[in-house]
Amino acid sequence: MYCLVKFAPLFLAVAVCNGWLFGDFVGKRSELDEISLWPLPQKFQSSAVAFKLSPARFQIVQAKQSSAGPSCSILENAFRLETFSQLVYEDDYGVNNINKTDISDFPRFAHRGILLDSSRHFLPLKVILANLEAMAMNKFNVFHWHIVDDHSFPYMSRTFPELSQKGAYHPFTHVYTPSDVKMVIEFARMRGIRVIPEFDTPGHTESWGNGIKDLLTPCYSDSSPSGAFGPVNPILNSSYDFMTQFFKEISTVFPDAYIHLGGDEVDFSCWESNPDIQRFMVQQGFGTDYSKLESFYIQRLLDIVAATKKGYMVWQEVFDNGVKLKADTQIHVWKGRPQYQDEMAQVTAAGFNALLSTPWYLNRISYGQDWVNIYKADPQNFTGTDAQKKLVIGGEACLWGEYVDATNLTPRLWPRASAVAERLWSDKSVTDVDNAYNRLVQHRCRMVKRGIPAEPLFVGHCRQEYKGL
Repeated sequence: MYCLVKFAPLFLAVAVCNGWLFGDFVGKRSELDEISLWPLPQKFQSSAVAFKLSPARFQIVQAKQSSAGPSCSILENAFRLETFSQLVYEDDYGVNNINKTDISDFPRFAHRGILLDSSRHFLPLKVILANLEAMAMNKFNVFHWHIVDDHSFPYMSRTFPELSQKGAYHPFTHVYTPSDVKMVIEFARMRGIRVIPEFDTPGHTESWGNGIKDLLTPCYSDSSPSGAFGPVNPILNSSYDFMTQFFKEISTVFPDAYIHLGGDEVDFSCWESNPDIQRFMVQQGFGTDYSKLESFYIQRLLDIVAATKKGYMVWQEVFDNGVKLKADTQIHVWKGRPQYQDEMAQVTAAGFNALLSTPWYLNRISYGQDWVNIYKADPQNFTGTDAQKKLVIGGEACLWGEYVDATNLTPRLWPRASAVAERLWSDKSVTDVDNAYNRLVQHRCRMVKRGIPAEPLFVGHCRQEYKGL
């Protein structure tokens, strides 16, 4: 049987659908109406007319209007297209069926991301790939890889191998080799997912200092070095020489047009204690305002990255501190819980693209159905003009790793992140929590059947329960 399935504005090319797509739920179509779709399409209309499908013979046929042909490898490998797979069901005789359905679909926001932290706890490659698969099921399209931080430096640099040799938890077992990184990027690309790495400086860099001499600022106590180190030393030319070489490598390893440069939570106390930095502050006329020193460093770093022809994303502190930014800079809002609206208004009023994470820090857990508040948060819910609202490019669900590793990452993330997925994909009017609950319960069971240990929303069961490792 040949069937044309059209998703506006995208038209699908030819592919043979594998049998695993079918039968996520068993039952009559009346039990499987539009409430099972997640995230909800922009427009959806289904009729009682049903067609029987043969997994061995079924094809999705390229529309005449399609600009993509069979040579488009991404589409050729993407014909587990998620909305379509959710429409297929088994009848009482085990036959695959699909009802005549018209769908017009497109995302509300262009940037729909998940942040995973592989520094505080190392995340095995298998875990990252499994969550990329789950992201595709939920129509996320950005993997924000917070790959290094104070605690460890698992990224294996070709230019500076000593960074991971001395900065990772283990130089062989707890690192991402160049081939590992390449695999993650390609695995994500074939699922329509961008990989944006974050290398956060000048703070969050303790692990960097293990491998690069004099990169970090020596801290002082009573006019003598204390033996501790603080943020990147912003007064040494060697710091910027290192960053130039390092980000030249990063710009070639990661093909995305953007790099996340962090810039958050810089502790000034070490800078304040260092006599060399104190003298530099006087020379520059900064007085005792160490945010000016931070801006001095960030500005030079931005120029270094701009020279690689990459755009950059930064945490909101960089904007708050008045650093001169390129017009295409993307400002990542994470502070101000729960009142983040003022920051979104200020960022967009200044003409910058903004993305939101404040209400979507999924490492924050509580008893009960916390997905509801996650679902209700909207990145455009602030006072501003229509032009400002258009500068909101989307948002990210963040799962920081203080209390998360491979043992609990997936159930803590899913299906709570699915609530973010629908907010970023579906129409603004899709806000009915009861309707969302019914669909999300079924979607969670769909993930469980496909081997993703998504935690339950409440009391209930799936027809095919998670079978464990």
